Amino acid sequence: MVYFDIFASSMIENNENTKKKSHFSKHWTEIKVVDTWQVFKIIAEFVEGFEKMSKIGPCVSIFGSARIKPNTKYYELATQIARLLSEKGYGIITGGGPGIMEAANKGAYETKGISVGLNIELPFEQHINPYVDRDKSINFDYFFVRKVMFVKYAQGFIALPGGFGTLDELFESLTLIQTLKIDRFPIVLVGSEFWNPMVDWLQKTLLEEFSNISPEDMHLFKVLDDPQDVVDHIDDFYKKEMLKPNF
Repeated sequence: MVYFDIFASSMIENNENTKKKSHFSKHWTEIKVVDTWQVFKIIAEFVEGFEKMSKIGPCVSIFGSARIKPNTKYYELATQIARLLSEKGYGIITGGGPGIMEAANKGAYETKGISVGLNIELPFEQHINPYVDRDKSINFDYFFVRKVMFVKYAQGFIALPGGFGTLDELFESLTLIQTLKIDRFPIVLVGSEFWNPMVDWLQKTLLEEFSNISPEDMHLFKVLDDPQDVVDHIDDFYKKEMLKPNF
């Protein structure tokens, strides 16, 4: 009886494992089918982005926290920078959401400049702000497609205080320039009180202690506080370089 019980138990266990494997295999196959069709959705986002963005002309991408409120220091600073850039003829690209993004779009909108919003579908924080030109608002499901649009059509990156998203965009652009995947363009970090601790860490830890970056990599960006200095830095760069898409 003992041997029969062990055999029966083993048969039941093997049957359950077979069911689990069968269910897992079926589930994985279904995932692969979904992934295949998902390619078309990704292509559609690229096509819409390329068609709309290619008609806009030279732009500067401005990044920063969605959580920064109106009538605060960095909100007003972003608005002023965008206003000055618009007066110079640059369009403004943001993520289209609230906070710093709204402030930058507001600066472009108030000067009747080009105001682009590359919106992303998120469960929180993100909604299109009222200062984006309606014909220049693009919605994305995929972060990586959206990031391509930010980089391809930007003649400069300006990063104000932000969180993971801002750091993601910043280090993506630095990596692409460092690895020569795209030509160099101006990257400005606005707000020395916010950015200097990170710059010190890059200098002392990544460069001096671990040698994980090269000395010239520390010159790929500039930390500035004054709005006019930010605009002059970008404008001076393009007195020597040609305005064009980055790839």
